[in-house]
Amino acid sequence: MLYKFCYRPLLSKLSNRKKAFPVCLLKSSAFHEILERGSMSLMTAGTGLEEERSGDPSLFQYGLPVWTKCTKCTSGWRERMRKLSPEKHTAKACIKQSSRSSEAAEDEKEQRTVTVNPSHMRKAFKVMNELRSKRLLCDVVIVAETVEMEAHRVVLAACSPYFCAMFTGDMSESKAKKIEIKDVDGQTLRKLIDYIYTAEIEVTEENVQVLLPAASLLQLMDVRKNCCDFLQSQLHPTNCLGIRAFADVHACTELLQQANAYAEQHFPEVMLGEEFLSLSLDQVCSLISSDKLTVSSEEKVFEAVISWINYEKESRLEHMAKLMEHVRLPLLPRDYLVQTVEEEALIKNNNTCKDFLIEAMKYHLLPLDQRQLIKNPRTKPRTPVSLPKVMIVVGGQAPKAIRSVECYDFEEERWDQVAELPSRRCRAGVVFMAGNVYAVGGFNGSLRVRTVDVYDGVKDQWTSIASMQERRSTLGAAVLNDLLYAVGGFDGSTGLASVEAYSYKTNEWFFVAPMNTRRSSVGVGVVEGKLYAVGGYDGASRQCLSTVEQYNPATNEWTYVADMSTRRSGAGVGVLSGLLYATGGHDGPLVRKSVEVYDPGTNTWKQVADMNMCRRNAGVCAVNGLLYVVGGDDGSCNLASVEYYNPITDKWTLLPTSMSTGRSYAGVAVIHKPL
Repeated sequence: MLYKFCYRPLLSKLSNRKKAFPVCLLKSSAFHEILERGSMSLMTAGTGLEEERSGDPSLFQYGLPVWTKCTKCTSGWRERMRKLSPEKHTAKACIKQSSRSSEAAEDEKEQRTVTVNPSHMRKAFKVMNELRSKRLLCDVVIVAETVEMEAHRVVLAACSPYFCAMFTGDMSESKAKKIEIKDVDGQTLRKLIDYIYTAEIEVTEENVQVLLPAASLLQLMDVRKNCCDFLQSQLHPTNCLGIRAFADVHACTELLQQANAYAEQHFPEVMLGEEFLSLSLDQVCSLISSDKLTVSSEEKVFEAVISWINYEKESRLEHMAKLMEHVRLPLLPRDYLVQTVEEEALIKNNNTCKDFLIEAMKYHLLPLDQRQLIKNPRTKPRTPVSLPKVMIVVGGQAPKAIRSVECYDFEEERWDQVAELPSRRCRAGVVFMAGNVYAVGGFNGSLRVRTVDVYDGVKDQWTSIASMQERRSTLGAAVLNDLLYAVGGFDGSTGLASVEAYSYKTNEWFFVAPMNTRRSSVGVGVVEGKLYAVGGYDGASRQCLSTVEQYNPATNEWTYVADMSTRRSGAGVGVLSGLLYATGGHDGPLVRKSVEVYDPGTNTWKQVADMNMCRRNAGVCAVNGLLYVVGGDDGSCNLASVEYYNPITDKWTLLPTSMSTGRSYAGVAVIHKPL
């Protein structure tokens, strides 16, 4: 990544004033201010001035950049100028002289001009750099380690306050021919001196950690800022804590805040990394106590504490109570408190931690109105900053399997293409887990596959992980308790009832209990810790299904729940506000636009408003309180349109913009918008 910086003319110093100063007066304080701020513009101010190439060279004693002739101070102006000292020859003196005649003042307004040559300084610095390369007019040698660089004091001083102070102060370096710069390696210093002459520097992963402190030392603030911008662009769950520590050491306040906010916003992924496990006690406490921590459930915070303690158990065990003070146990589900927290050995063996658990259990026993009366840090809900999100639409059938992946930005309301899949894939299961998008199984145009590809939104890159144990297309995929479940599907010869789960921590697949019914083209969703398989097609009976099964991971069992009101194969299934939605689908040749919703609390289905279009094999996701249905087909052609459901108004609305490609059997996931 190459950063180019231009020296910008500071024209406003003259052009914005009520009275412009003639060039012959640029020895004034205004000109000094421009010089001190490093203005790189060529000024030929025009109050009563015209440029003349054959003028009087003696005027250079007054700091003129060009030779001039004054058209207003015509009567002996050269003689008067020579009598005035540079200090007394000010803008005020000349303006007073010219104001004696109202007619002259009027002419002055008409002739006032400011001309700027934008390429002047670029050309000048190019020449100075050529002189440096030929070792001409150089008056100082800068040394770092074994590297020696000849340079011009005035150029270094003009661009670096560090060198300016060194060369204009009373230090011995102000007169020394050779100056050694310590605490900077030679190649880095060479890059920075090259930058001073060329305004070009390359910031990379390899040099940013030495470039930033060196730029800070020389007070090259543009380079320092661009190093910070580069690091900010590289933030990732695996490095954000390291970048935060680096920013803290070098007093990069803005970068420190950005890295800390990133760690809070991506905590479920950050807690899995080596950097988190290597934090100090105080750093962990500071992070997990933040109200802005973004977690789907307090379970993640509890798991993070247990992982950090177990990483160096002997030395960290004594800190268990200190850490649990910041875990908001009352906000955890009662089942999780009983089945997981209470059974954790680190809790059982610590009396203070058991007190926190009892506090949480008592909280759950209270009526809702009385819970609000208990106010302490552990009963206060976290209030994370809402991150902008984007919707990823992966692969699909258009009309054959494709590699294309599209991304919809909800804020900008537009579609963009992102990195393509490594191979063609449709009829896959697609989920978001641990900061990445997983594309599981599917059909590549000729074979049902068991391969799995993973998309990293920050890097805009796909990689492959362990394959499933069975080939599956038209499967359902969902995430429950940090496990990715692949449910049912079709292996090329028969429909499947089998279910397997994947752990990203071990990169392994394993079977769990099979469903009671074979289901291909099945929709799945997770509500209140249970996995639901909705409808689909049973190859054995050759019928589309209205039945629904529920999987309990605690018992590893599937049980039937209430049937839908109609048979649906290829229904789009999504979860919104604790309710399970089944959208569209088909029953034989009939493609539906009806929608029904399941309430686990009452074990009942009810109809809601129909979609605008008939759809089957569409992708579904929930974002910001709305349910989105993406693409699919209507029985005759693939659809590029997207519509969303608002449960408050019970109304479906089409997005104003559609995908670039009509596609069915595409997978959909929602991720945080990459920075």
